[in-house]
Amino acid sequence: MKPPQTETTQTRLSVRLTPRASSNAVLRYEGGVLHLRLTAPPVEGAANAACCAYVAALLGLRPAQVSVRQGYKNRDKVLAITGLSEKTVRERLTQSAVASATASQH
Repeated sequence: MKPPQTETTQTRLSVRLTPRASSNAVLRYEGGVLHLRLTAPPVEGAANAACCAYVAALLGLRPAQVSVRQGYKNRDKVLAITGLSEKTVRERLTQSAVASATASQH
């Protein structure tokens, strides 16, 4: 007998990326779009890899669970996130954005 198939949750996330910044930071999360600054340059996929790794760290995931689905050569990207529901992604990103905003005020 085969074990039951488990359904893998995959969520899409819109990201607006600013590469070559002085530091990595969450600017804000509003309207379903995560605005990020990353130090990586937009050369040979470096910014895409950095974006996936940074978002994975924000969400408490492995980097392999986040991938670029659209916008490989654009600042506006759509990421695929495996293993978290849309609600959980939204909650964690909202918390990260609030923590980032609080830290930048101090």
